[in-house]
Amino acid sequence: MLSHERVWAAIDALATRHGMTASGLARKAGLDATSFNKSKRVSPEGRERWPSTESISKILRATGATLEDFLRLVEPSGSLRRSMIPMIGMAQASAGKILTDEGLPAGGPGWDEIEFPDFGQEKVFALEVTGDTMAPLYRDGDVLIVSPTASPRKGDRVVVCTTKGEIFAQELKRRSAKTLELAALTKDSEEKAIPAEEIAWIARIMWARQ
Repeated sequence: MLSHERVWAAIDALATRHGMTASGLARKAGLDATSFNKSKRVSPEGRERWPSTESISKILRATGATLEDFLRLVEPSGSLRRSMIPMIGMAQASAGKILTDEGLPAGGPGWDEIEFPDFGQEKVFALEVTGDTMAPLYRDGDVLIVSPTASPRKGDRVVVCTTKGEIFAQELKRRSAKTLELAALTKDSEEKAIPAEEIAWIARIMWARQ
């Protein structure tokens, strides 16, 4: 299972493998040197902070490691459980009801499946990016592993689909009973404030396969 403890241990192990500290690995990847500090792995309130998929992607490029290399560091024993998870394209995801009344991936016609590490209790599905509506963060062909059951918090990246069929990925800024506020992540994107009644579904981005 992709646990908080094991993912951070894998980052430490990757740094050690290449003769660096976690701070050195962050700098080599073009990140802030403090990005992987142990003090930043848990919030002052005790909430576990996970490294972003963008950060992991950057350290893999910087070291030449593959995702499979990283996953072997997550679970050195080789016993990382894998499972088949449902996958859907953006067109289908924005065109109709894709979640059950319980908020779980509906599956069925139009869905495919891919193999991916087990996320334990979190219910996830894969969203295949098509076109350039999510560029430059995510590009055509990227696969986002998202969870409609994981409670997104401020700073998390989420995928949102509106009742008008618009679908996009941004960072959660604030969520209330009436409004969802999303922060701009690139110079070409804008902050959004979406009334709750206009949200068809929202899912937290757990991983990005780029």
